[in-house]
Amino acid sequence: MVDFLAENNQCGQTILRLVSRGNAIIAELLRLSDFIPSVFKLESRFDQVKYGEILSDFSYFRQQDYFENKIDSKAELQDLDEEFRENHIEILTRFYLAFESVHKYVVDLTRFLEELDEGVFIQQTLETVLLNEDGKQLLSESLFLYGVMLIVVDTRIDGTIRERMLVSYHRYCAQNATDSNIDDVCKLMRSTSFSNQPGARRPPNYPEAFFARVPINKTFITMVIGRLRSDDIYNQIASYPLPEHRSTALATQASMLYVILYFAPDILHSQQAKMREIVDKHFPDNWVISIYMGITVNLCDAWFPYKAASTALNNTLDPTNVKEQCSKFGIKVQELNGRVNKVLKEGVLQEEFVLDNIPKLMNVLRECNVSIRWVMLHTAIIHNNVEANKRCRMLREQVNVDCRYDPVGLFELLLNTSQLEFTLKEMFRQMLNEKQDKWESYKKEGSERIQELSDVFSGTKPLTRVQKNENLQSWFGEMAKQITSLNYDDSTAAGRKIVQLIQALEEVQEFHQLEANLQVKQFLADTRKFLHHMIRTINIKEEVLIQMQIIADLFYAWEIIDSYTGYMQEGIKRNPSLVIKLRATFIKLASALDLPLLRISQASSPDMLSVSQYYSGELVAYVRKVLQIIPETMFSLLARIINLQIMAIREVPTRLEKDKMREYAQLDDRYQVAKLTHSISVFTEGILMMKTTLVGIIKIDPKQLLEDGIRKELVKQVATALHNGLIFNPKAKVSELMPKLAILGTIMDGFRTSFEYIQDYVNIYGLKIWQEEVSRIINYNVEQECNSFLRTKVLDFQSIYQSTAIPIPRYPPVDESVNFIGRLTREVLRITDPKLTTYIDPMRTWYEVKTKQELVNLKLFQQMERSVGNFGMTGLDRLLSFMIVKEIQTFNRAISRTVLSDKPWLDMLEGFNRQLYPVKNIIVNPHKVYPSAITKASKFYPTFLDMMLKIGQMQLLRRQISYALHSSCKFDSKFLASALQTFNDSLMNEIEKHYQDPSLPYPKEENPLMYELTSYLESAGLSDPLKKIYVTTKKLPHFALLNFMFVLSQFPKLLYIKSVGGMVCKKPQEPIDGAPFVVGCITYLKQFHTENTDQFLALLGQFVRSHVDAAPSSKTLDLPPEVMNALAFLEDFIHYSGFNRKKLEAHIPAYLLDVLLNKAA
Repeated sequence: MVDFLAENNQCGQTILRLVSRGNAIIAELLRLSDFIPSVFKLESRFDQVKYGEILSDFSYFRQQDYFENKIDSKAELQDLDEEFRENHIEILTRFYLAFESVHKYVVDLTRFLEELDEGVFIQQTLETVLLNEDGKQLLSESLFLYGVMLIVVDTRIDGTIRERMLVSYHRYCAQNATDSNIDDVCKLMRSTSFSNQPGARRPPNYPEAFFARVPINKTFITMVIGRLRSDDIYNQIASYPLPEHRSTALATQASMLYVILYFAPDILHSQQAKMREIVDKHFPDNWVISIYMGITVNLCDAWFPYKAASTALNNTLDPTNVKEQCSKFGIKVQELNGRVNKVLKEGVLQEEFVLDNIPKLMNVLRECNVSIRWVMLHTAIIHNNVEANKRCRMLREQVNVDCRYDPVGLFELLLNTSQLEFTLKEMFRQMLNEKQDKWESYKKEGSERIQELSDVFSGTKPLTRVQKNENLQSWFGEMAKQITSLNYDDSTAAGRKIVQLIQALEEVQEFHQLEANLQVKQFLADTRKFLHHMIRTINIKEEVLIQMQIIADLFYAWEIIDSYTGYMQEGIKRNPSLVIKLRATFIKLASALDLPLLRISQASSPDMLSVSQYYSGELVAYVRKVLQIIPETMFSLLARIINLQIMAIREVPTRLEKDKMREYAQLDDRYQVAKLTHSISVFTEGILMMKTTLVGIIKIDPKQLLEDGIRKELVKQVATALHNGLIFNPKAKVSELMPKLAILGTIMDGFRTSFEYIQDYVNIYGLKIWQEEVSRIINYNVEQECNSFLRTKVLDFQSIYQSTAIPIPRYPPVDESVNFIGRLTREVLRITDPKLTTYIDPMRTWYEVKTKQELVNLKLFQQMERSVGNFGMTGLDRLLSFMIVKEIQTFNRAISRTVLSDKPWLDMLEGFNRQLYPVKNIIVNPHKVYPSAITKASKFYPTFLDMMLKIGQMQLLRRQISYALHSSCKFDSKFLASALQTFNDSLMNEIEKHYQDPSLPYPKEENPLMYELTSYLESAGLSDPLKKIYVTTKKLPHFALLNFMFVLSQFPKLLYIKSVGGMVCKKPQEPIDGAPFVVGCITYLKQFHTENTDQFLALLGQFVRSHVDAAPSSKTLDLPPEVMNALAFLEDFIHYSGFNRKKLEAHIPAYLLDVLLNKAA
């Protein structure tokens, strides 16, 4: 029969590709199960309230029109629905394609069986395929993998979540698709009511009803079960010759049989003879099995609802049998530990010993792996639902007692077994590589010695007391030729011939009385030794390695190994060199990857890389988790070192009196520091002993692993310090900001100092790591905080700052803010509230309105820089920018919906505009014209004022942050500051020249120069927030006039004070601060075309001139406070905006400004 897996065998290639795809689908489902967006779970009250009306399970299909109409009837729900679609469509599509691939898999399997039945594949039928070794394996695997897919889907992705995802995908995408089979996918993936939650009951007819949703050929199922019952389809029994190891040998097909039986539930329910046969063959001494990549099942619980299955299993679960098995394996674990330790002693595992004891060593490995497998599986706590089953729980407790379960002892056996396997594999690989060279070397040595003996007996070569003997000369010469003629490629014939040669050499020594001559005797002994070596060498076969690979399989522990993590970490803490044995364990665990990758590799599938990366990544993540104890321990030691250095050890002065040397020596404290530092170095050595290791397809570099571990622990501790240190009480009478920043600054200084101290002892770049990780923490938290202002969110897996190897922890919000950066920003905004404080620009300080006490000055920003660094200050600045954008956009929408879409409003503005036009004219009777118009729009002013003050306040804070960053940059990096300033000036000159002469060059859109330079400038504080354009806007009618009216309406609340250099609120009952008010106006006008600002200034100029003209003539010019405030407002406007004073003098004579300001009290 033609090879079933040959490329020209269409039948074999079709089923092989299908099985390969099945393994890839399971990997994708497992991968996606870790990325379920929390919003689909609707666990939090916030998510339920916000998204409850746009997320639905399959009840949506019963009332589709009602659901859609409800969303369409509310604008806010439409916005939320659209935002949700934009943020989640990518992950929804990925999940849907995974669900669809499961359905497509079973449809393709059914089609293959139909084609096989119809004779599409020439000379192939279901029966002939099942007679072929590869054929029966692949057909069994194809059905088994479909069952595993369904189990993974239901255990890893809750049914309700699946329904919500499918409904959302249907609403957003499927309605537009023409060839979508979403209805069939929904039928297969609808909720089964199964739940992993503690105390959840098993749904009736589960999982057989789930498995029966897509019908599969019954004959096919029956025949596959028949093969699995009767055959050893993977030929594993040859690797486990002992009868007591049969259940381990058949473990792979036993797990397949367990899954496939759910496709034929009548066997489980009523066919006792078949179930008895299955249990007696596959489960005589075990009842906890691993299905696929660590998915573990307790048959006592799983088969409880099935009469025939549970009856058949009763023999296995009989207390006497359980006790017997427990006692047997309990004793074996203890015995094997001693035997393996003896073999692992230094000097024992030599090449000669290994070659002489291959069968014994293989038996030891077999016993070790069988014992580890049985004890590890039967003592494992699988999941809550199994533990809730009283019988299962009692069985596990009985196993623990009867086998005297010692997790440390079992873990030690696992380590030692892994180390023995690793050492033997390495030795065998080396011996296989050197096999032919050694063979030729031994052959040459043997033939040369025999030839020398031949020469000796010729009488021409002198040797003491050896007479010429032609017979021996010719005999030894012939022997030399026989040894030379041995053929390496024909190992069987060569082996027989070598045995005959050895016998001949022994006989010649006896018959010819050559024993008397010691030199001849020695030559013969050496030759026999070389011939023995040749036999040993020829027996080094790859089959031993293959057997070892089969025996050493650890795929069943893919998940339950995690329960031994604590013992691994405790062992490392006691003895860091344990990492060497752990390395062997990780390599042993990596052998589990062979199970899902074998068929993918055989099919040359493009999925090979992604599946390998997933499983390898999972294993590497586990390795990191185990070895993370080293950085954790290092940091705890580091904390003690820093505490001693800060609290105990005194700094030695530059000049020291002789009498005080002992006092400053502090030998005990310094000894403790040295001892702790040595401990850290020992831990570093421990992890570096691991050597570079290939885990799956990912290479682990121990130095990189150590650095990543240190980074991870640093991120964890810094993120925790920032989270805990920046939680504020909004009701506190005295702000907690400064004290908390001071404490946080001390903590951060401690971290920084500790890194400086330790970097040389562990050979890392401390400053580089510190800056990279702190910046990553800050930027990630800023990004997440800014998400609340964005329509399209940046999710964790999309973030460039988040990492799977070195994750930044997320903490639940404690208030309206998402994280610490939001809390810090809102606390600063709270204590600088323009309704409660007054900002004095020359002092760059905020004072409380009522008590006139100083609240915030430059020291706050210096303290913030010490606590959260330049990255934190830049992040704060960025968050304030988002807040400003939100305020402006919200207000613009409010204007568009109310003022500018209301005809009476527009008519009023049009009438007032006609009264003032042209603005160069002077208004007659301004005391009546202005107040009457302003009064008509009074309802609108409170909202306008809130927005203006908030924007102004945030802009002033951004200005202060810029100043602090620039000062820091000039002090710490004066060359960088100068270079950036020069670069910026040069670039601006070039751009200005381009606008004067368009033929000159200008950076193209794809050129990142301006974008990247901007980020540098903002980080160095070389930017002016008041000149920023935050939003794009449309032209609004009477915009300048509306702003002018609003500004005039606020003048009565303000008072210009010359000593302060600006306007303050007149009455505390009507709180308004002049500086934020002016800056808010500048910022808001800046978002629109410059003609609006010009028109606004012209209207204010007209207002001042009209009032001056209407004032009664007298020697002293007394003007109303509104006019004084208008002039003061304009002065501040010019000051903050950076406009040239001539812009103001175009509307108000310069002498008038000077005279009025000089007269101000």
